[in-house]
Amino acid sequence: MIRLSWQCKEFSALSNEELYCILRLRAEVFIVEQECIYQDIDNSDQVAVHMLGRHEEKLVCYARLLPPGEKYPAASIGRVVTSQRERRGGHGKQLMARSIAYCEEKWPGKGLTISAQQYLESFYQEMGFVTASSPYLEDGIAHVRMTRDT
Repeated sequence: MIRLSWQCKEFSALSNEELYCILRLRAEVFIVEQECIYQDIDNSDQVAVHMLGRHEEKLVCYARLLPPGEKYPAASIGRVVTSQRERRGGHGKQLMARSIAYCEEKWPGKGLTISAQQYLESFYQEMGFVTASSPYLEDGIAHVRMTRDT
């Protein structure tokens, strides 16, 4: 497994290059690989905190952390993505562990809510999330709402 360096940045602290890499990775996976046409740029990036995992300056994985009240009453972790070339290396678990820890520190006691792709339900359960809804379609992909106490 390659070792990643981690950074968590508010939108205003992102460089143009970092923002470009984030949007490129999200498009590569969510739009091209998953063949899902949806509006990724949704005006939430500006209020989010951005968790970046890099190897030798290349963005490998990413998550968007939203404050309580932005998407749900609780804080939220979304746009969780790992480059296709770097999957199966444990980076997704590291990314989620760091994202959860950040949310617990920044917004203590507010809880977490996510909209998880249903096929990843057991992954998120391993991270302490509990399924809180029946499956529903979001952008044509089956999702479940999941929650976690902080």
